[in-house]
Amino acid sequence: MKIIIHHSSMVPIYEQLVDQIKTMILNEELNPGEILPSVRGLAKELKISALTVKKSYDTLEAEGFTITVHGKGTYVANRDAKLQEQQKEIEAEFEHAIEKARRYGMTEEDIRAVFDLIMEE
Repeated sequence: MKIIIHHSSMVPIYEQLVDQIKTMILNEELNPGEILPSVRGLAKELKISALTVKKSYDTLEAEGFTITVHGKGTYVANRDAKLQEQQKEIEAEFEHAIEKARRYGMTEEDIRAVFDLIMEE
């Protein structure tokens, strides 16, 4: 697993790790059922704290990207997590666009008309 940690980045190391593993799952570089490196093994490989890797793995599990089996390891979860994450991203983009449209004074009808126009294309 190719992970690059930028120690000079303002993004915490555990978030960098979470983001890169999520990207690998979403891009199908890691497949459902595939085991992730052990916490200690990945920490040693990346030269970071095992607690940082554990926090990353816990975050991935809380978000539905992985499943941890005590004594066996952490595995990539099924595709439902991928679809849910993609849907959350799209919803966030829609919310952002709707907030912007409201700031510009558009009514709900105006927003729906623009949406319908875009969907026709």
